[in-house]
Amino acid sequence: MSGPAFGLDFDARARAALDAAPAVFLRELAVGVLEGQLLLEREVRERTPTSGAGTLRDSIGALPIELSGERVVGAVGTSLAYAEPVEVGSRPHVPPLEPLADWVRRKLGKTGEEGDAVANAIRWAIAKRGTKGAFMFRDALAAVQPQLESILAAAAQRAIHRVGGAAS
Repeated sequence: MSGPAFGLDFDARARAALDAAPAVFLRELAVGVLEGQLLLEREVRERTPTSGAGTLRDSIGALPIELSGERVVGAVGTSLAYAEPVEVGSRPHVPPLEPLADWVRRKLGKTGEEGDAVANAIRWAIAKRGTKGAFMFRDALAAVQPQLESILAAAAQRAIHRVGGAAS
């Protein structure tokens, strides 16, 4: 699932450190990216709705960091296909009944005929109106973006210091 993203441009001193010692700079930046991923993972998980089983929430995690040329790429995501409609909502469709019946049992405590009736009512409401998005990824990124920028700026400063210290 791809979603909200952001990048950060560095000043001339950071650029000089990257040019002088790319391995040092990228290693420090990777540490900052990992710290940022863990922060973002926590925030997304806290915003993720759950049926009580926590399957979607538990599936969200930091993905492996990619080093690509002069870029360090980190992401937080999930492999579950239903994460995207939970994030952005869905158009009207007829969902399968069994997951809804399970949700009704877990969240509402209704079973048997009553549970089936509630699950069917929800099913046909979704068929008519679709679902609203939870926007847990988008909102989590918006909430922590200033912190992520600070974390990455601190990583760049550590790299500048290390490169400057190595040259002295």
